[in-house]
Amino acid sequence: MTIRTATLQGVATIEIARPEKKNALTLAMYQAMADAINAAVADPAVRAVLITGQPGIFTSGNDLEDFMQRPPQGADSPVYRFMRALLDCDKPVVAAVTGAAVGIGTTMLLHCDLVYVSDEARLAMPFVSLGLVPEFASSLLVPQLMGHVKAAEKLMLGEPFTGSDAVDCGLANAVLPAGEVVNHARRMAERFNGLPPGAVRDTKRLMRAARQASVPPVMQAEGEIFSQRLRSPEAMEAFQAFFQKRKPDFSKF
Repeated sequence: MTIRTATLQGVATIEIARPEKKNALTLAMYQAMADAINAAVADPAVRAVLITGQPGIFTSGNDLEDFMQRPPQGADSPVYRFMRALLDCDKPVVAAVTGAAVGIGTTMLLHCDLVYVSDEARLAMPFVSLGLVPEFASSLLVPQLMGHVKAAEKLMLGEPFTGSDAVDCGLANAVLPAGEVVNHARRMAERFNGLPPGAVRDTKRLMRAARQASVPPVMQAEGEIFSQRLRSPEAMEAFQAFFQKRKPDFSKF
């Protein structure tokens, strides 16, 4: 099983558990995460959701082989279902970033409420290097969070950044030793057991009201361009180079 779920002491945990593939996400895994979030929302015993990975790896992003065989097609794709489930979740979502977080491994953090990162974490959004564009409204939210010039480093150049950088720019709450990040995140999630759930949900809704209006159209625009770019010669060269374990050559474009 590549997505493990469990509910304990009011916290629904979603664990990405495919370490042999660096926690790369398949469509089936996206669907499992979407289902788990929706089940947590529907369960009155759940007060918070915790998303985590394996020691040293949160997720390396999409499984490119699975991704190329079955690219996401519109709003009914498992990838989009996961995005919508996380975006629409009215309960607190806590992320424990246990290591490398690539692509959607970073962009999903924009939609979590509390984020704790390992001191071994390296985050990156290398969409352009694959001939693609940002997703999950990151083209809107990252510039809002960091400012345009810092966002350009992360989104246009694809420069990786550390957990400390994530804290400094407001993407994460704190950096913790690798062996402590999950337990700390769980303790923070369990604090919602002692708070009135209706007030928590209403506060989250109020805090996110402005972005809830702006994010869906940006996600749609990103998705349309992303789908077009998947079929582009640049993306084909990037993916072929990845599978052939060579440096891509974009000089002919």
